[in-house]
Amino acid sequence: MKNQKSYELVLTALFTAIIIVMAFTPLGYIPLVVINATIIHIPVILGALFLGPKKGAFLGFVFGFTSLINNTFRAATPSAFVFSPILAANVVGVSGIFKSLYICFIPRILVGIVPYFVYLLIRKLLKSEQKLWRIIVNAVVSILLAISLNAFLNRLLADKLADKANASLIFIAAGAIVGILLFITLTMLERKKSAANAALAYAGLSGAFTNTLLVMSGIFILYKDAYAQTLGIAGEAVFDVIMGIITFNGIVEAMVAAIIVAGVGLALMKVKPIKE
Repeated sequence: MKNQKSYELVLTALFTAIIIVMAFTPLGYIPLVVINATIIHIPVILGALFLGPKKGAFLGFVFGFTSLINNTFRAATPSAFVFSPILAANVVGVSGIFKSLYICFIPRILVGIVPYFVYLLIRKLLKSEQKLWRIIVNAVVSILLAISLNAFLNRLLADKLADKANASLIFIAAGAIVGILLFITLTMLERKKSAANAALAYAGLSGAFTNTLLVMSGIFILYKDAYAQTLGIAGEAVFDVIMGIITFNGIVEAMVAAIIVAGVGLALMKVKPIKE
C-alpha cells in the first residue's frame, strides 16, 4: 500500500514536471504545416487515467496555472487576456477576473476528470456482450470524425479552389471514407480483443475536445464583444471564428491526443493497470 502511494506520488510529480516543461517550451506544440497542435493536455489525460480523477484534476489545475502565467507575462497573442485575470481586468473590468479564472481553470480541471470516466464507460461498452452498444459507439465517433474532417477541409482548402461546388462534394466524400475506415478499424480492434486500445483512444479524444469546446464556448459566452474587438472583427463574426477553431484546431488536437494517449497508455498499462 505504501509502495503504491509512493509510486503514484512519483508519477504525479513526473506528469506535473512534464506539463510545466511543455508549457514553457516549444515541446507543448506539434507543428502540422498549417497549425500548431497543442499537446500540453496529454499528460493531464494520462494522469487522469492512471492516477484517478482527483489527481487528474490537480494536473488539470497545473495546466491551467501554467496557461495563466504564460498569458499574463508573455501575452503572445492579442486574445491572451481571456486566460489572464490581470489582463482581463484591464480590458473588461473586475468581472474579467472571474471570467478568465473560469476559462483558465475549469476546462483544464475537467480534462483531468472526463477522460477517466469516458475510458471506463467505453471499456465497459466494448467488453459488453451487447453488440448493439459497441456498434452505436463506433458509429457515433466515426460520424463525428467524418463531419469534423469535412469542416476541417472546407476551412483549409475551400477558399483556394475555384470549383467550390465540386470541392464541397469531394470534402463530404473524404469525410465519409475516413469515417467508414475508422468504423471498420474500431470493429477489427474489438475482434482482436483490444478494447483497451479503443477505450484509450476515446479517452484521448474526450480530453482534447473537453479542453477545446469548454474554452472556446467560454470565450464566446463571456467575452464575445471583447474578443471581437481584439481580433478586429464584427461581433456577429465571432461565432464563425469560434466554430472554425473548434473544427480546425479541435479535430487535429483530438486525433493527435487519441494516437499519443493510446500509444503511451498501452505502454504504461504494462507497468500500472488502470483502475476499473
